[in-house]
Amino acid sequence: VDATNDPYDKHYKMRSYIKSELPQLLKNEFKLGAKSISGHSMGGHGALRIAFEDPSSWVSVSAFAPICHPTDCPWGEKAFGAYLGNTDKGKIYDATCLLDGRAAPIVEFDDILIDQGTDDEFLMEQLKPESLLSAADKCGQKVTLNMREGFDHSYHFIAAFIEDHVKFHAERLSKAETMEALDETNYDFSETQGKPIVCKAMVARAPNQPMMEEQITVDTPKAGEVRVKVVANALCHTDIYTLEGSDPEGLFPCILGHEAGCIVESVGEGVTSVKPGDHIIPCYTPQCGEVDCVFCMSPKTNLCPKIRSTQGQGVMPDGTSRFSDQNGDKIYHFMGCSTMSEYTVLADISCAKVSKNISLDKACLFGCGVSTGLGAVWNTCKVEHGSSVAVFGLGAVGLAVIQGAKMAGASRIIAVDVNPAKFNVAKDLGATDFVNPLELDKPVQQYIAGDLTDWGVDYSFDCTGNTEVMRSALECAHRGWGESCVIGVAASGHEISTRPFQLVTGRVWKGTAFGGFKSRRDVPKLVQSHLDGNLPIDHFITHRFEGVGSTNDAIETLH
Repeated sequence: VDATNDPYDKHYKMRSYIKSELPQLLKNEFKLGAKSISGHSMGGHGALRIAFEDPSSWVSVSAFAPICHPTDCPWGEKAFGAYLGNTDKGKIYDATCLLDGRAAPIVEFDDILIDQGTDDEFLMEQLKPESLLSAADKCGQKVTLNMREGFDHSYHFIAAFIEDHVKFHAERLSKAETMEALDETNYDFSETQGKPIVCKAMVARAPNQPMMEEQITVDTPKAGEVRVKVVANALCHTDIYTLEGSDPEGLFPCILGHEAGCIVESVGEGVTSVKPGDHIIPCYTPQCGEVDCVFCMSPKTNLCPKIRSTQGQGVMPDGTSRFSDQNGDKIYHFMGCSTMSEYTVLADISCAKVSKNISLDKACLFGCGVSTGLGAVWNTCKVEHGSSVAVFGLGAVGLAVIQGAKMAGASRIIAVDVNPAKFNVAKDLGATDFVNPLELDKPVQQYIAGDLTDWGVDYSFDCTGNTEVMRSALECAHRGWGESCVIGVAASGHEISTRPFQLVTGRVWKGTAFGGFKSRRDVPKLVQSHLDGNLPIDHFITHRFEGVGSTNDAIETLH
């Protein structure tokens, strides 16, 4: 900290020295660019705190036996009391408090390395690593804590494991310098910030009509908003569903699109979660992360309602639109995203900041379908190792369900679709059985729960939006414990039905939105998993089109 309490305020400026003076000295004397930070004990906490405060300035952070939660330990009470006047003033400098206040992980840090000795005399009363881990788990931040058996708080402990920390930082520094040299999205937005932007967009003027490429004006972001440059889009059937007039909330004229990879161009008043130049994925399911939001605070759901009402009305949270056409007439927003435009405006709580190491034409896939399918398996149903699964509909969502089920260890995965041409990619992703309902002489649910299996599958997933298929999916679920998850969105006015006996005999019918992922917390983790080589997604890209004007061609190809 920089002391504010007499007599320390005259000379104790440790925060300024570590954060500003020392890095500038190293840059001037040794021409150093990218930098990492590490420390021991109270210096370990300092490293964590400084890195958390300004993550874009540091490539990586690690610590040896850090005092993780100083406002909740005797050392912190003494230090903050002396330097700042009281402990409460130290909360803004407390690394655990900083993490605990986040809704999303710090995407700049794919991992945080901490080594701690099990025989450290200060472990329980002063260091409290469990507090930091709890805060990290809450916001989705990865922290690697190595509990080193038999080691204490001494410098011998540091010497024993310093090589691990050097390697940890060296790997990330090398990668950062390479990425900086290859950065192809280093846009200069100084000419547009603070001004309306005139750009191209695909405008849906009415249901069942092709979208029109038009010049529109995108206004500057207001408080709590973010204006972004849209670099890449992926198509989702929800866009088509609205364009066809099936969406009860569909408003026209509007700008569709909700699966995109974007770069922040400017931010409105009060926005601190992202800054110009950051890479983000717009998320139609926002995450405000506020402590009084029972939905964000609950581990049971991701359905934050903070901006739901205005999002459904096709406007920003203040009730107005940021889009206008050449006549000055308003154009509605769509799902809080509207990414079929060269620029769009989002609520900051809808922006998942992701690593710049992933190309945005791949990052966009995590904006809806892929994440939804994976999350339906991992979060909503929590498919266990050895389970049997049936997947109805082999579009992007269905294929993501198959991929997620395979990764979860499902032993049998039944792929169901009326288009057998999709079976090959389903097989590559882990499907074991393939069913075309058009080739059967009985209902598909009877074939699965009777011919392919004795009693049905442990888990079934509807990825079609067809209410009859939803019923089939439920009725092929295992008697006594089978679960069926509705993922596909049905057209306006359609209702689901089944005999109550299907539920009385133990089947569970449930649904999912965005796979249960808390968007700002979990999307960056999905991206990092892909970058780590654990989550391949290239197979979801089948065609590429250049420019906003080719969107109708993409839709025609989708059909």
